[in-house]
Amino acid sequence: MRALVRSLALVATLASLPALAANGPDPKLKALVDGSQRSAEFKARDAARKPLEALSWAGVKQGQTVVELWPSGGYWTEILAPYEVGTGKYIAAVGSKNPTSDRGKEALAKFTSKLQNLNDKAEVVEFNKDVEQIVAPGTADVVFNGRNLHNWMGGGYAEKAMQLAFSALKPGGILILEDHRADTKKPQDPKAENGYVREDYAIALATKAGFKFSKKSELYKNPRDTKDYEKGVWTLPPTFVLKDVDKAKYEAIGESDCFLLVFVKPKK
Repeated sequence: MRALVRSLALVATLASLPALAANGPDPKLKALVDGSQRSAEFKARDAARKPLEALSWAGVKQGQTVVELWPSGGYWTEILAPYEVGTGKYIAAVGSKNPTSDRGKEALAKFTSKLQNLNDKAEVVEFNKDVEQIVAPGTADVVFNGRNLHNWMGGGYAEKAMQLAFSALKPGGILILEDHRADTKKPQDPKAENGYVREDYAIALATKAGFKFSKKSELYKNPRDTKDYEKGVWTLPPTFVLKDVDKAKYEAIGESDCFLLVFVKPKK
C-alpha cells in the first residue's frame, strides 16, 4: 500500500511538471537575463530591478513589436532587443537622433553601437515633446517605459507622452509603466522635481489618454525608501548624487520604491 501511494504521488508530481513549466518564465527570456550580452554593471542591479519577473508578469513575449521609450544606457535593451530577434521587432525611442552636446552625441553613439550588436534589425526613432508620433499608429504590441514619466512631467509633456504611446499601440496592446512612487500623503508636484510620481497620478494620466488600467505589481515595493531626500530620488542608488556622503546609509535603503503598472489600449 505504501509503495502504491508513493507511486501515485510520483505520477501526480510528474504530471504537474509540464503545467508548471508552461506557467513559468520563457526559457529564452531567462537565458537572456542570465546571458553574456549583458553588462556586469546592469546585472548587478537585477536584485532590485528583477527583469525576469517584471517582463514575465507584464506580458512581454517573443514575436511582438516592442517600443522602449528612452532606453538610456540600455538596462532593458540588453534583454528586450535580442529577445525579439527573428520573430518580432525592437524599436528604441531615444530623446533625439541628433543631440547637440558632445555628451549626448557620445551617449547615443555608445547606445546605437550596443544595439547593433544586440539586434541588427532594431530601429531607432525619436521621442520628445516635439514629435507627433513615435511609430506608425497602431503598429506596436508593447510600449515600455522604465522610470521616465517624471522626466516628461518635468518637461511639461507627460500628457502628450501618454497620447503618443496610445496612438503607437495596436488595439489590445499594452503600456508598461514603471516609476519612483511618491508619498500619497503629499500632493503631486506637477513637475516631479524630486523624481517621485504618485501612483494614482500616473493611472489618471494614462486613463485620460484612453488606456484601461489592467494590473499592478508590488515587485518594486521598498518600505525603507522615505522619499524625503533633499536631492530627491537620485540620492539613492544607483545614482548616489551626494557621492560619498552617507553612502552606506543610502546603500542600505537600496533603489527606490517604485510602482509597476500595465495598461491596455481597448479593442473598441
